[in-house]
Amino acid sequence: METFDVVQSIDRLDAGVAIARAQEKLGKRVRALLQINISPADRFGVVPEEAPELARRLREDEGLEVDGVMAIGPITEDPNVTKDAFATAARAFERVGGTTLSLGMSGDWREALAAGSTMLRIGTALFGARA
Repeated sequence: METFDVVQSIDRLDAGVAIARAQEKLGKRVRALLQINISPADRFGVVPEEAPELARRLREDEGLEVDGVMAIGPITEDPNVTKDAFATAARAFERVGGTTLSLGMSGDWREALAAGSTMLRIGTALFGARA
C-alpha cells in the first residue's frame, strides 16, 4: 500500500477490513472500489445487490473510503451481453455512490464508456498482449 492509492478489488468484508487496518498502520488513506460480479460464470466479486450494504459497513464501521465500483466484463464476443453486464455495474455504482466507475478493458472499452465508465483499464492496447 505504500506505492499505490487505489485498491479496485474489495469483494468481501474481510478484504475491506484488511485494507482499512493496513491504511491505519501506514498512516495513509487509500481509496477503495468494490469489485462487482457482473458475470458470475467467469468472474469474482460481490453480488451487485449486496454492494450497497458492503459499502456502508466499510465506510461506517471501518473508515474505508469506498469511492465506487469496479467490474470486469463477461468473456463473450457478443457486445449486447457486455452492454447488459455493464448496465448492471452502473446501477450498482449508483447505489454504492462515489466518483469512480471502473469498467472496460482493451476489448470492451466502447461499451464501458457508453455505460458511464470513468476509468478504463486498457493495458493490452497500450503495452500489447501478455506472454
